[in-house]
Amino acid sequence: MIKKQYSIRIEAPVTKVVDTMLGLTNINTYEQWTAAFNPTSTYEGSWDEGSNIRFVGIDKEGKKGGMLSRIVSHVPNSFVSIEHYGMFEGDKEITEGPLVAQWAGGKENYSFEPNGNATQLLVEVDVTEDHADYFDSTYPKALQVLKQITE
Repeated sequence: MIKKQYSIRIEAPVTKVVDTMLGLTNINTYEQWTAAFNPTSTYEGSWDEGSNIRFVGIDKEGKKGGMLSRIVSHVPNSFVSIEHYGMFEGDKEITEGPLVAQWAGGKENYSFEPNGNATQLLVEVDVTEDHADYFDSTYPKALQVLKQITE
């Protein structure tokens, strides 16, 4: 895997950026910015440290699926670290095999740094080489949406 980094300055306090990005007060804000990855994107679970969380979408055949992950670290209004450990299709959890092996253990980290009345957001994500171009084109679009709905 390779580590990709994406950064954006959002003209809003850290507390608002975190709340909007994670959908803490209203899950719709999470769904709005992550729609760049999948128009049906949402999550099930909690952002609490140690919790399991599912990143969910509906595929072209109308089947629910996504990633199985856990919140490794959550320092409120500062840092969130997510580790991906599997995937699911419908009610079936898949935690081993060739598809999972190529990215299991990958992390996604969000760092929120106050900068005056603004927030500098840094996203670090582990990706497989064959997904690097996709993330390079999609993450900046998603972060622009986050910026728009937060400011």
